[in-house]
Amino acid sequence: MKPQTIAEKILSAHAGYPVYAGELCIVPVDGAMATDTTAPLAIKAFEEMGGKKLAAPDKFHLIIDHAAPAPNERIANLHQLMRNFASKQHCALYDIGSGICHQVMVDHHTVKPGDIFMGADSHTPTYGALNAFACGVGSTDLAAVMLTGKIWLKVPHSIQVILHGHHLQPGVSAKDIALEVVKQLTISGATYQSVEYHGELLHHLTLSDRMVLCNMVAEMGAKTGIVSPEGLQLPYLFNPVFADKEAAYTRVLEIDAAALHPKIAIPHSPDNVHDVSAYVGTPITYGFIGTCTNGRLSDLQAAANVLRGRSLAPGVRLVIAPASRQVLLDALQDGTIQTLIAAGAAIINSGCGPCVGTHDGVPGDGEVVISAANRNFQGRMGNPQSKIFLASPATVAASVLTGCISLPK
Repeated sequence: MKPQTIAEKILSAHAGYPVYAGELCIVPVDGAMATDTTAPLAIKAFEEMGGKKLAAPDKFHLIIDHAAPAPNERIANLHQLMRNFASKQHCALYDIGSGICHQVMVDHHTVKPGDIFMGADSHTPTYGALNAFACGVGSTDLAAVMLTGKIWLKVPHSIQVILHGHHLQPGVSAKDIALEVVKQLTISGATYQSVEYHGELLHHLTLSDRMVLCNMVAEMGAKTGIVSPEGLQLPYLFNPVFADKEAAYTRVLEIDAAALHPKIAIPHSPDNVHDVSAYVGTPITYGFIGTCTNGRLSDLQAAANVLRGRSLAPGVRLVIAPASRQVLLDALQDGTIQTLIAAGAAIINSGCGPCVGTHDGVPGDGEVVISAANRNFQGRMGNPQSKIFLASPATVAASVLTGCISLPK
């Protein structure tokens, strides 16, 4: 048997025989989910396929997060469709306020190392932080999973990203690493491939850090992203999946993480990445912290550490959407939310609204936004007449204090 990557090993274990990059396989899935942007179409396709009963109700999850609470009656009716389907099919439903799909799945230990998980959302690779094979699929493909409990996949080739170093410089976080990787691979440089993270830095990265790295492989066109399980700490026993030493990669990218400086992606592409220092002084009017990329407790704490005892610059606002109800509760308990509100931040419902531009924070014409999200394509936040810079939560917090792009301290 030839040496295998992590993706090849996970798919082989589920297929029941060895599979390698470029081959097709049909595999059972360990879990699947859809959101309020994709579930209605998936439910319709499921019924058009003759679906009467989910193949595995205990493995299927519906999350209302993208436009929650509903901003209009059309979306409210779609939410009702999901609630009715979940009640009829006896599958899990996470209603408004539960949080963003990817954070909710992790909070509830729905995805485990070695799993195959399908989600009707492009940032499903986030679960690769757990050493799982996870990828986003369309609503019709998800409907087939709902009907059969299986999916067909082409085994992806893999890109190896080696993170060297034992620490990050002050003000540098996993978001800065992710931006650097997007810069080097570009928005199409990992198309239908698995981005596999290795290196000594993994021993110093938290689960939240790993989620950031895997979340943003979607911005490289990747099919999935997987972090090697060195240093992975979970509140339960698990069987880690490691790549073989001689596994084949299409590209090996080595990054000296200890030498990185805070990064920023400038309008209008996530791969248009530079050092923050090159844009210090650029005026901003709006800061946003949240999303499936940077809405976790550690992200809110990083912002609070910058904002503690200070106030937002005049004419600047900061919107914060905790990634889940659990994150919000934890941030309330340790005083993080109080610090953020005291500085002038507006805390909104746990969900995706501002990131995708559905509601709860659409910028005005000509506004310059600095965001801790994952995408800054023109119109991403709901207004093509605005500009979006992407950065870490600490950089966002530093910038809303001064009213211009600033380095985190």
